[in-house]
Amino acid sequence: MSDAEQPTDDGVPGDDDFEPIQVFPEAEEMDLRPGADNCYKCSTCDTNCPVAEVDDEFPGPKFQGPEQWRLKRQNDHDIDDSVMKCSNCMRCDSACPSEVPLSQMHNTARAEYVEENMSKLSREYWRNRMLANYRRLAPLGSMFPRTANFMMGLSATQWLGEKLLGITGEREFPEFATETFREWWTARGGAKVENKEKRIAYFHGCYANYNTPEVAKALVRVYEHFGYEIMVPDQHCSGTPMFANGMLEDARRSAETNVSELAAALEDGADIVASCSSCSMSLRQEYPELFDFEGTAEVAANTWDAVEYLRIHEDLEGELEGTSVGDEFDDFAYHAPCHARNQGLDGQTIEVLDAIDGVDAHDVGDSCSGISGTYGWKEENYETSMKIGAEMFEHMEDAEAKAGLTECPTCSMQMEHGTGYEITHTLEVLEAALVGTPPEAAAQ
Repeated sequence: MSDAEQPTDDGVPGDDDFEPIQVFPEAEEMDLRPGADNCYKCSTCDTNCPVAEVDDEFPGPKFQGPEQWRLKRQNDHDIDDSVMKCSNCMRCDSACPSEVPLSQMHNTARAEYVEENMSKLSREYWRNRMLANYRRLAPLGSMFPRTANFMMGLSATQWLGEKLLGITGEREFPEFATETFREWWTARGGAKVENKEKRIAYFHGCYANYNTPEVAKALVRVYEHFGYEIMVPDQHCSGTPMFANGMLEDARRSAETNVSELAAALEDGADIVASCSSCSMSLRQEYPELFDFEGTAEVAANTWDAVEYLRIHEDLEGELEGTSVGDEFDDFAYHAPCHARNQGLDGQTIEVLDAIDGVDAHDVGDSCSGISGTYGWKEENYETSMKIGAEMFEHMEDAEAKAGLTECPTCSMQMEHGTGYEITHTLEVLEAALVGTPPEAAAQ
C-alpha cells in the first residue's frame, strides 16, 4: 500500500505531524496499521479459529493480529509467545467482515518473535527450521528412498525424533517415492504436447515431487488430455511451512526464486497451476502480502488451483459426463482443506466428481483437519491437532465411504492417521475418468 493510500489518524490530539509507525520495524516495506484500525473487535475471527476452540490458553487471532499492533504501539511490548500456537490455517482471513489482513499480521509477528525472542540454540528453533525447510532434507531421502523409508519407519527413529527434536512419535513419517516427479518428467522427455495457445507452468511443490509423484503425473496426463503444453520450471518450496514457523527470510529467498521463474513462464504465455491448495494459496495471497519482488503481483494474479483452472477454461464437467472409473474408486469422504476454502474452492470437487458415473463424494463438513502443515507434527501440538480433527474424523466415519479425498497433502496425512482410510487426490480420480491408467502410462 502506498503512502497516498494510508488513512490519516485524526484522533491523535496535539500532533498534526503524526505519522503511523510500523507494526514491526523489521518489515520496513509494510505498514499494517490500516488493517489493525479496521478491526472493531467483533471476535468473528476468534469464533472461527480451530485452535482457540480446543485450547483455552490460546488468545486467538484477534489478539495475534490487531491487538499485538496496539500493544506494540502503546508500550513497545515484545511479541507474545502464543503467536507460535497459531496453526496458520488462515480461516480468520475469510471470516473477518472488515477484511483485516490477519494472516499477514500473524506471519510478520511470528517472524519477529523468532528473530528477537527465540534462542537460536534451542531445540524448538532447530526443530522448526528442519520442518520449515523440508525441501532441503527431502533430496537426501529421495537419493536412497528404500533405505530412508526403512529407517524412518523404525519405532526407535520415531522415539528419538520426539526426545531429541520434539517431533511427535505418534505419527508415521511419509514415505519417499522411488522416483521423484522431476526424475519421471526428465525420463519421459518432458512435455508430450506442444501448443503455444494453451500452455501452463506447473508448480508441483515439494510433496508431489518427493512423496506423491502420482498426483503430479495425474495432473500432467489430465492437462495433456485437454491439449495443454506443460512447462515444469525450476522452483523452491512455496514457503507455506516457513511462514507458519516464523522463518520469513527463508520464505523470502524461496519466493524470490519462484517469482523469477514463474514470471518468466508468464512471459512465455503460460498460466501458473498448482496441485496443492496450500501452494496456490501461498503464491496468490501470501506473496503479494509480504513481498514486493518484480513480478510478484503478476504471478499472484495468474496462479490457479488445478481443478479450478480446468473448470474456468474448459468444459470439465461436460467432458466428465458419462465417464466412469474402475473398482479402485467408489465413494469418498471428501475434506475441503482450509486453504482451499480460503480461495473459495470448497464446493468444486463435489460438483466436478458428480459427473462421473459410479463416484460419490460426500462432503464431511467445514471443520479443520487440525494438522495444518507442520503444526500437528510438533510434540506439543499433537493432542491439540487431534482434538481439532476429531469432528472431521467423526464425519468421515459417518459418511457412506471407506476412502478419503482431499487436495492437501498434510490434510491427507491427518485423515489417514485419524481414520485409517486410504486417501486420494482429486486429480487422480479425474485421470482415471478421462484417460484411464493404461500399462504404458507408468513407463511414461
